[in-house]
Amino acid sequence: MARFLSAHGYDPGPTQRPALAGGVTGILATLPAIAILTAFGSLEVEARILGLSIAATLAAGSAVMAMAGAAYGRLFQRAANDRRGGWLFGMGFGFLLWTAGAVMVLPAVSGGNAPGGEAAIGVFLSLLAWGTALGSLFPFVHRRFHARVDSRAAIGPSAAASARGQLRRP
Repeated sequence: MARFLSAHGYDPGPTQRPALAGGVTGILATLPAIAILTAFGSLEVEARILGLSIAATLAAGSAVMAMAGAAYGRLFQRAANDRRGGWLFGMGFGFLLWTAGAVMVLPAVSGGNAPGGEAAIGVFLSLLAWGTALGSLFPFVHRRFHARVDSRAAIGPSAAASARGQLRRP
């Protein structure tokens, strides 16, 4: 896999912020996921399992999905910017979250309770939709978070020499 990722230039440059872009994209990607959770009745079931209100479940879920999006940005880095295949990276990541979160962590946290039936299908589809939206939107959001290098700024040794004169010594 590392060889495939190196085709995209795996390490981000100093002006890129993949974790920040992933966090923002993770929150944006919750919108289709929430729609699916609501349509399948999964949101109410998850709230009941966790012992939280629906609003608290949405808030906690959004925070977790922001962290998961940041992890996606850090894990895939420049490969996440692939406009043609990003949706597939994202869908795979959503599947990974479903296996880790909904299948393993949720029952461990809730004393063995997990959604079943249509609610379980809704959780699965919502995480796939979240991942697909994450991977599809990431390149466009990430572009907005690149730091711009000022073309008028001095670069190279002359910049270091001029900056050294601006430093104050105690």
